[in-house]
Amino acid sequence: MAIGIEKLSARNQLKGTVTAIDKGQVSAKVKIDVGGVFVTSSIRAESVDDLGLAVGDEVVAIIKSSDVMIGK
Repeated sequence: MAIGIEKLSARNQLKGTVTAIDKGQVSAKVKIDVGGVFVTSSIRAESVDDLGLAVGDEVVAIIKSSDVMIGK
């Protein structure tokens, strides 16, 4: 991958662009445009700083979960 991720066990990887960052004291919500569909990730505010995330950055949303719940 072009952004420096070499190997991961997670198969669900979505390349996209950061469109918004709502950073609080402890956590942050990072909104990612994945081909016109938006994914929002909740991460630690410290991780935003550690990764140097900014609006416009190209990123990969990595989804690793044993369960995906759907409600209607």
